[in-house]
Amino acid sequence: MIEKSEDVVVVHSGGLDSSVLLAKLHAEGASVESLSVHYGQRHSARELEMARRFCAEIGVAHTEVDLSGLGKVLPGSALTDESVPVPHGHYADESMRSTVVPNRNMMLLAVAGARAVATGAKVVAYGAHAGDHAVYPDCRVEFMEAMQGALALCDYAPVRLYAPFAEMSKADIAKWGDDLGAPMNLTWSCYEGGALHCGKCGTCFERIEAFMLAGVPDPTEYAA
Repeated sequence: MIEKSEDVVVVHSGGLDSSVLLAKLHAEGASVESLSVHYGQRHSARELEMARRFCAEIGVAHTEVDLSGLGKVLPGSALTDESVPVPHGHYADESMRSTVVPNRNMMLLAVAGARAVATGAKVVAYGAHAGDHAVYPDCRVEFMEAMQGALALCDYAPVRLYAPFAEMSKADIAKWGDDLGAPMNLTWSCYEGGALHCGKCGTCFERIEAFMLAGVPDPTEYAA
């Protein structure tokens, strides 16, 4: 749990999961800062735009970090390498492994941890959920536990890692966002990064399925 007196840095991609987490903490009265990172992802323009708009809508401070050069040293991922097409289909498909960005969450959490140390925040929060574990190795509970140990030792004033969605499904998160009244229309999932969600890539499939299983309206406009 987060105490109201604690300052929290939220790793905020602009996606559904991290945005609902941000809204949850803000609604609970925590002092939160959104931290978004441009790490060279092909959908950065839409993702970061939505992060800014979401924060403006709910009244939360937003900070962006430009590490876009990282993409040049991370070949082979459909998210950072323009020569690799974004796979279409369900996340259960083997092809989705091409969307793994090497060590992404360790890098993002390290940046957020440094920001927390610099500003005196006590907590870093991120929205990895149970459905991510099969595809993304850095969303496993074991990874979170290891990062908690690192954050506790990175400064003489320990920083705590908060990952409340670790055992939840994306449908649970969509339902939570709906209950909060979070502006989920101002979130971005699609890896294609076009004007609209493509409706065909793995993360679009997951988004559509989450709203359907949660039994709440999907505010997203899809191209297909």
